[in-house]
Amino acid sequence: MSGWNPTVLLAQCALALVLIGLFGAAFVPQVVKPLRLVQERDWTVWTVSSMARIGRSDPPQSRSGVNIRAARGEYEAFQVVVSGGSSAVTSVDVEASDMAGPEGSTIPRESLALYREHYVQVTHPSPDPGRGNRPLGIGWYPDALIPIGGPRIASQGELKGVPFDVGANTNQPLWVDVHVPFDAHPGTYTGTLRVSTARQERRVPISLRVWDFAVPLKPTLKSSFGMHEPSLNDRRVHELLLQHRVMPVSVNPRDAAELEEQFGLNITGLRFWGNSERTACTMDGPPEPAQIASALNLYPRGMSVYIYPADEIDRCPGVFSKVRGWAAAMHAADARIMNLVTVSPTPALYYDGGGTGRPAVDIWALLPKAWEAAGAHIRTVQAKGGEVWSYTALVQDAYSPKWEIDFSPINYRIQPGFISQSLGLTGILYWRVDLWTAAPYQDLRGYTTESNFYPGEGMLVYPGGPAGVDGVVPSMRLKWIREGVEDFEYVAILKRLGRGEWALERARRVGPDWRNWTQDPSALERVRNELGDEIERLSSREPASNQSR
Repeated sequence: MSGWNPTVLLAQCALALVLIGLFGAAFVPQVVKPLRLVQERDWTVWTVSSMARIGRSDPPQSRSGVNIRAARGEYEAFQVVVSGGSSAVTSVDVEASDMAGPEGSTIPRESLALYREHYVQVTHPSPDPGRGNRPLGIGWYPDALIPIGGPRIASQGELKGVPFDVGANTNQPLWVDVHVPFDAHPGTYTGTLRVSTARQERRVPISLRVWDFAVPLKPTLKSSFGMHEPSLNDRRVHELLLQHRVMPVSVNPRDAAELEEQFGLNITGLRFWGNSERTACTMDGPPEPAQIASALNLYPRGMSVYIYPADEIDRCPGVFSKVRGWAAAMHAADARIMNLVTVSPTPALYYDGGGTGRPAVDIWALLPKAWEAAGAHIRTVQAKGGEVWSYTALVQDAYSPKWEIDFSPINYRIQPGFISQSLGLTGILYWRVDLWTAAPYQDLRGYTTESNFYPGEGMLVYPGGPAGVDGVVPSMRLKWIREGVEDFEYVAILKRLGRGEWALERARRVGPDWRNWTQDPSALERVRNELGDEIERLSSREPASNQSR
């Protein structure tokens, strides 16, 4: 049995003290601390759906490729995110390849529009109802889209597309639009997006399945998106809105035929205004029918036209007689002209007073809360041949979609798409797209009241100057609205193919009404793909000449 000897131990301690005295503390063995190896993280490139918002510091994801589906003539989008590693990455450039398809067919790289997403700061959030559909609050949101190349790059602005730098542990998302040519062969196309620096590059594989059907150039969903001077007369703005499948409130008569033929214009407004005032409840009287007819004759024969003389007059029954006067004047000028008013259906406006038997309002545009309150009146005006549209403004309830910037992306897509189809709505109105502050890329306070801010309200495009663009540049929100208009189109196509009830049952799975709509973009995407597959199946039986351009 072993043990220890205290005499020996004391001798050893004494010897250690002597050695320290002779040679210093360096002689004594030191405790070696383990070295901490810092793992350097390299910069990465990853992909995400177009229906996501990527925060500046969100952790990188593992998805490295793109798989999308689209019809001929359709826009389909995805996002590519460049993430800085442990250190910044500088002078990043982006370039798309042609996309190779079946039987030697190609979708040229010019069909892919690239944008750098610019972050804007929300410092004053939208009003929060505390329940239901709530805003996301203050913070940085990617929204303005700075083009990377393109025909309208006039010069290099202060906000350039490429090259760009990405800070350490920071994200820079890119938006990519693919516009499928109308003459594209059906099948799968593959290509790459090259993201490079002076020393390295990353390649993102892209796979696009083109369904064997086309969406029409002219959307089925009608719309009226307002602009103010000088945008009201700016064809560049008109073209950009039309490329996103929404209609400018009014286009120049000299441009109308070309915008209809080349960009899908499906309706426009004549430039007469009633100057209605909802606080004082006043309104100007109508012009003479001959004056209206003269303005109409400047537009192509057969184009759908309306006049928008009064706005939000539910609380002003005293002006209803003026509205009837406007309707009688425009109907006397030409039966094609429709009277568009943001007002709830009411028997006082069921006749125009001009002896035509038509209602005083042909297009009733309603807020969701007004639609719910209207009840059976909706069916009454539809039975009389009237159209019912929806619109959104501010945050006026706790449940319907909102278009302020601090709401989730699905808000902008679900309203013009599946909700509109589910409720039998035929159009959508938005009061303004160009409500800019003095510095719109930095200041997003938007429409304000004494007590509330509505960031991004009335602002779906940005001035092009800072981005070096001749015209305006789109927001991500405008892209999501476009996706909703295309969702509407899928159901409309299936109605024309005799599968309307089947399509509506699918639409109502995700957007049955104003209060019950999904917040899950993947659920919406599953419905869209199911509709697309069914259209392709049915369209394969149709003669090619019957498929719409």
